[in-house]
Amino acid sequence: MRVVTLAALRQNGAMKHYLACWLAGIAFANAAPKFHSELIFPVESWHNHGSCIVETSNKDLLVCWFHGSGERKADDVVILGARRSHTTGQWSAPFPMADTPGFPDTNCCMIIDPENQLWLLWPTIQANLWESALMNYKISSNYEKPGTPVWEKEKVLHMKPGEKFPEIVRRKTAEYMSSKTLHPKEIEWAYHNFQQADDKLTRRLGWFTRAHPYITPEGRMLVGLYSDGFSFSTVAYTDDWGDTWQYSEPIVGGGSIQPSFAQKKNGTLVTYMRDNGPPPQRVHVSESKDQGQTWSMVYDHPQLKNPGSGLELMNLHDGRFLAIYNDTEDGRHSLAVSISEDEGKTYKWTRHLEKDPPNGGRYHYPSITQAEDGMLHATYSYFVKNDAGEEVKSIKYARFNLEWMLAELPESD
Repeated sequence: MRVVTLAALRQNGAMKHYLACWLAGIAFANAAPKFHSELIFPVESWHNHGSCIVETSNKDLLVCWFHGSGERKADDVVILGARRSHTTGQWSAPFPMADTPGFPDTNCCMIIDPENQLWLLWPTIQANLWESALMNYKISSNYEKPGTPVWEKEKVLHMKPGEKFPEIVRRKTAEYMSSKTLHPKEIEWAYHNFQQADDKLTRRLGWFTRAHPYITPEGRMLVGLYSDGFSFSTVAYTDDWGDTWQYSEPIVGGGSIQPSFAQKKNGTLVTYMRDNGPPPQRVHVSESKDQGQTWSMVYDHPQLKNPGSGLELMNLHDGRFLAIYNDTEDGRHSLAVSISEDEGKTYKWTRHLEKDPPNGGRYHYPSITQAEDGMLHATYSYFVKNDAGEEVKSIKYARFNLEWMLAELPESD
């Protein structure tokens, strides 16, 4: 039997009148501002980073992240998960989600598709370098019981960007560089990319995930990929739920990595990306009018800052854009959530999940989802110093409603 979630119905545009009434009822029921946050597990010296959160059809929350003694250089890194019961409100103990023995497994993300299947996507690092990443994914239809999901499928997502990739990299790099005053690092980056693009192995290896995939109203699943070797992004997409994959043109900007997606009312896809390039440090933006096959020239968002850290973009149930990000140009000590009422042109409503001085903690790599009841659920890496001055780490969870987001006056223009 085909199971279609309300999230899928929202994306597919069905039952618009019913959903409008249903959401209006939610807004009324949630009139009081609500906010709560907690650690999923106690802080520890182990590295815990790169979480992703989804809501299951039984209203539990499922979170994944990578855990070990380091990142790409530590061969003990695995993907862990935890589940928050909707009945008890308690988090389970962490449990294994994926492990390639003897290799680091990192940067995981998840999505639940319209068939109610859970997808887990992540890279295995082959040679302790990000450039050696090999993408994997698992699919499960049996994941709502305690503990590890039962995985029915596991595959490698082989990257094959096409024979015209070197030509497109040159063209899009030239277009990007002609649009701005060049920084010396960008000139060096361009020549490096030209050399990389000419090598078949380099352009097929080293791509991996960070943020939630995105499913279009037409049923295409987009998986945002990026390469630290190229320092730009691309999109793997499937129209048949993983039986076959195709790859977009590269999204070329000066350090535009870790894409996350939302969609405008006219069907245009928008991606926000981390800025790994030279100043100004801003969220990088690109758009697609053909469901993710080609992308516009990358530009800096006029308002949203980014210190070279992960972020996510999403559509709320009512179509508005929401971004969760570090709103500084230097450091990850401030973690903000912002809402736009004009499809990302401006963000007037901002609240902070964390806000420390520059020498404070690090709160970063956020993930966010809106549940069927309208509540927002976020997770993020939580790095703080203990009494001995040592950095300890956990994954933190926060839940809040739109009324909490809008409880303060909007930021001035």
